Amino acid sequence: MTNVCEMLERSAAKFPDKVAFSDPRESITFSQLMTDSQKIACRFLLTCGMTGNSRSVLFFMEKCVKAMPVMFAGAYCSAFYCFVDIRQSDERVLSIIRRVTPNVVVTDEENRERLEKIAPGLEYFLVEEITDKNELDNAEIDRGLLANAKKDHTDTRPLYVNFTSGSTGEPKGVAVGHASVMDFIEVFTKEFGISDKDVIANQAPFDFDVSVKDIYSGIYTGATVRLIPREYFKNPTLLMDYLCDGKVTVLIWAVTAMCFVSIMNGFDYRCPDKLRLVMFSGEVMPIKQLNKWRKHVPGAIYVNLYGPTEITCNCTFHVITRDYELDESIPIGRPFCNEKVFLLDENDELISIYNHQKEGEICVCGTCLALGYFRDMKKTEEVFVRNPLNNDWYERMYRTGDLGKYDRFGDLHYTSRKDHQIKHMGQRVELSDIDVSANAVDGVSRSCCIYDHKKSRIILFYTGDIEKDALSDKLKEKLPEFMVPNKTIKLDEFPVNKNGKIDRKALEELK
Repeated sequence: MTNVCEMLERSAAKFPDKVAFSDPRESITFSQLMTDSQKIACRFLLTCGMTGNSRSVLFFMEKCVKAMPVMFAGAYCSAFYCFVDIRQSDERVLSIIRRVTPNVVVTDEENRERLEKIAPGLEYFLVEEITDKNELDNAEIDRGLLANAKKDHTDTRPLYVNFTSGSTGEPKGVAVGHASVMDFIEVFTKEFGISDKDVIANQAPFDFDVSVKDIYSGIYTGATVRLIPREYFKNPTLLMDYLCDGKVTVLIWAVTAMCFVSIMNGFDYRCPDKLRLVMFSGEVMPIKQLNKWRKHVPGAIYVNLYGPTEITCNCTFHVITRDYELDESIPIGRPFCNEKVFLLDENDELISIYNHQKEGEICVCGTCLALGYFRDMKKTEEVFVRNPLNNDWYERMYRTGDLGKYDRFGDLHYTSRKDHQIKHMGQRVELSDIDVSANAVDGVSRSCCIYDHKKSRIILFYTGDIEKDALSDKLKEKLPEFMVPNKTIKLDEFPVNKNGKIDRKALEELK
């Protein structure tokens, strides 16, 4: 296979009338998804100049069933898809649009007015129109058009570009190819026995790579994927009803979403007793919250997953087989098949799995590696490098920037970040990205963020004339919710170290 559409075609042949995706409003079968995708590709996308290397479909809308055939229509055109988080500032949305320069933009009635305000004159399709049943029923599939679109397709073309926080204030677009997704999903679903009998509850938005495991596990195996609206994670009873009534068997969630259920006492209302597999990732799982899940859903298998967006979802996993003390850390475990994960010290020397004391940078090799950062070769070349341990051929390696060490069983543990990038609310955040936004606010002369790992708080220090409440209000306008500092502290001046740089250790004492 060279394209994820071939996975779809195989499942459509095996399970034509089975529901592939559903949300609270509608559903679509595997056969309908395949047919509608092909029709949309021919009727709308291939008439929009889908040529060149960077064919793309950009979505400015929430995830929903209507988006699915448009996403796969893009894949039939050898185009990548890119979902933009509608909760980001207008400035950031426009920055992503300008970086991608998409062939096609898709939005919905709810978000069209804001899109027109952000990017006046930008041409777009309404998802309600291009997925209209009457339109598609009367449309035909032009096999010649599809064949021409596929001629120059290779499995190294990007399937999606997900934008994460960038250190310069500019978002970074991680481009991931078809081969990486197909290779990982085959291993992932076999490792955990995901099959057509499963019902997967999708928590993650489509601009977050956790969603890739939901979408393509369903497409590959024939499992049904139920999309959970974002607002359900503000209403525990609505969420638990959706899981239970939908007979959900598999969760692949961010830690923050799992904690919402346990902290908000969702299990006191209702327990999803069909759950057999619960996987979590994104940040360190609090033991207290894991214990609540294991107590109320004792029959499920629990798995800790690890891996940044740049390696196609995950590179290691650890199956929970025992109770953990509150001060213990859960291992991130061992590599998935066909992924090489290892630690390098500060001299790029390999750290042995028998060395339980030494910390090193987590590095990854394999088909799983992303293609790089979209239209940012400089940043790509900084972290996608030649494996320094291999002098026999060019082996590409990704430096995660995460630090880890082995335990006495040979399992890997995440310890911290090498730089100032953090995991907060299930999202990767570079603190310097917040600094850039704060420094741009009138009345701020200088700023610096630190992260309180114990309390999971972003703390912003600044000097200037603006009052902290006013600064917080400005940042809420400029930053996504998960990047807004939890605490803001005004200083007369910053402490500095012997090199004249801001002394972050001293700031730790002021928090």
